[in-house]
Amino acid sequence: MTGHRLTKLSVAIGLSIATSSVLASPQSFMSARSFAMGGTGVAVAVPADAPAENPAMMAADHHSWNDDFGLTLPSVNVRAADEEETVNQVDDIQDVIDEFDQLVSQLEIDPTQANADSLALTAGDLRDRLVDFDRDTMRANAGLGLALAVPGKSLSVGVFTNANLTATVRGELSDDDQALLDSIVTAAETGNVTNVENVINNAAVDQDGNIIFNSRGRILASAVGEVGVSFARQFDLSNGNSFQLGVSPKYVELRTFQYTESVSGFEDDEFDGDQYQTDKSGFNLDIGAAYSFGDEKQWNAGIVVKNLIPMELDSAASRPELGEEVRTLELNPMATVGIAHKSEYHVVTAEIDLTKKEAFGFEDDTQWVALGAEFDAFRYAQLRVGARHNLASNEDNDGIEEKTQFTAGLGLNIVGVRLDIGALYSDADVGAALELGTAF
Repeated sequence: MTGHRLTKLSVAIGLSIATSSVLASPQSFMSARSFAMGGTGVAVAVPADAPAENPAMMAADHHSWNDDFGLTLPSVNVRAADEEETVNQVDDIQDVIDEFDQLVSQLEIDPTQANADSLALTAGDLRDRLVDFDRDTMRANAGLGLALAVPGKSLSVGVFTNANLTATVRGELSDDDQALLDSIVTAAETGNVTNVENVINNAAVDQDGNIIFNSRGRILASAVGEVGVSFARQFDLSNGNSFQLGVSPKYVELRTFQYTESVSGFEDDEFDGDQYQTDKSGFNLDIGAAYSFGDEKQWNAGIVVKNLIPMELDSAASRPELGEEVRTLELNPMATVGIAHKSEYHVVTAEIDLTKKEAFGFEDDTQWVALGAEFDAFRYAQLRVGARHNLASNEDNDGIEEKTQFTAGLGLNIVGVRLDIGALYSDADVGAALELGTAF
């Protein structure tokens, strides 16, 4: 499975999701601006981003050039972590298995012509690759979003839809495979072909006579999709400050994918077969609030609670003989608070998740604390930086750790057309975001 096929995997998940409804992953969707500012947005979201980040911010005070109308069409972001090049190991292992099968076939056809040294080397190579493959993990995240917002002090209205997925791939070694290959190497190193034949004759074979290897590759993917409307209103207080409330009723669909196959037969493009996936849908609700204060309303605090109605979905387990177990995807209420300081030329913000998101696939639990900043050049260009740290990162997790991530990005506004780009880097992850839109 090459890097190109990894891209096909992410695209295929997204396409299969989009054919039934608009979907997203359990991680909340991020605009390109939020992506570049460390994932922040609860206290600083602009109108077009507010439905996905904090609906109350649609009614908050913004720059005069983006407080009347906002359109995002579209916003895309991706992240990937593959420390051990897991997705490339599968093809290499399959090539070695093919070579091993040819040598075994030659031994069965004419033992006198069999090359015990080659068989020992190939069996040892295959064993070492399977050992290296064990517990190696790849994680990919991808998102797609659309939004329209019409802000107003008395009533702000927005519509949104977003798509985001998390897919993980993992290798698992079978102890039986390691023991078998150890025996073949030991027998072949004696130079006695009969010893090798005795070991191979005791191994399980498929209908083509090839030895069955039970080491396996797994794909675990989760998706949650939402499409909804947002409403927000601002309330002016007697002390001159203002308070905003927002709500986003939405339709949500959850989907899981669990595909497990022996490493010799593993094909990433088969993961979305009907027998490997489950889905569930229903209505849900986000609610948010924001409060502007200070002599010039230069401070803003925000809080959002997403997915007020808990939802859960069990995965399929079509291959119990390969160790598959039913896993539960949980969409629980998630609360985040933030505070920001702003002026005509800058925004600095900090926020923290009050709740932890438990991992579904081979990934880390997450609970982020984040810092973000934006520096504005006369509305035509914005420079953004950010960082976030995962308070829930656990060395004993079942996948790749997510610890501290650093982000940066750039926004350009030309004749009302907006282009935002973002980048992310950590010890494990690299990522990018791109967004087109307009605001005035």
